[in-house]
Amino acid sequence: MKLYESAEDYLERILVLSKEHESVRAIDIAHDMGFSKPSVSVAMHKLEDNGYIKIEDDGSIVLTKSGRDVAENVYDRHVTLTKALVKIGVSEEQAKIDACKIEHDISEETFKAIKKQVK
Repeated sequence: MKLYESAEDYLERILVLSKEHESVRAIDIAHDMGFSKPSVSVAMHKLEDNGYIKIEDDGSIVLTKSGRDVAENVYDRHVTLTKALVKIGVSEEQAKIDACKIEHDISEETFKAIKKQVK
């Protein structure tokens, strides 16, 4: 199943927040991403229905194996592309913004070549 860019962004954000906090809830995602809690709640239920996350009884959100795989892939792309853009002279702030746009559309072949150059 091809995920939409927004779903990939949510999964990546859950991964990052889970590294920073003991548990992640919809309100944490809403605050972090600047979205309304109802919008985030709808998105979380869709991700849960598709098997990417599990919403625990206490409201905490946990990535499933497939959700973690997607999140780690998107996060790796984001970090690598940011480094590549900074390396060629783009400011770190702009590099992060541009990497977020590029990470969803770049081919695997091109990404691997960029990753090889960045390392």
